[in-house]
Amino acid sequence: MERERRSAPRVKVNLPARWQGAVSQNHDAAITDVSRSGCFVLTGGDVEVKELIWLEFDLPDTHTLGIWAEVVDEASEIGFAVRFNFISEEDREQLVRYIDQKLHPNLVT
Repeated sequence: MERERRSAPRVKVNLPARWQGAVSQNHDAAITDVSRSGCFVLTGGDVEVKELIWLEFDLPDTHTLGIWAEVVDEASEIGFAVRFNFISEEDREQLVRYIDQKLHPNLVT
């Protein structure tokens, strides 16, 4: 059995996103799962493992997050997984609040 590499629980989502890499510019995408430390980006476009990308995605009813992220895995013509490298404190707080609401929808925040 393969060992789970993720350090934080992921939640299934469908969030509009945009990204650009060192060579690729301005791709539309969707975030299909997200955690405090990374996400999966469903998109076309070529990336390489260890490539640094700029990723923006929209949280419902809040604002757009902007994150520098490193590609940790890629699935040709499907998308890629990233680990968040730099996220502002404000964006991190918004992301954590969103994930907590998805993980615990019955809790009042």
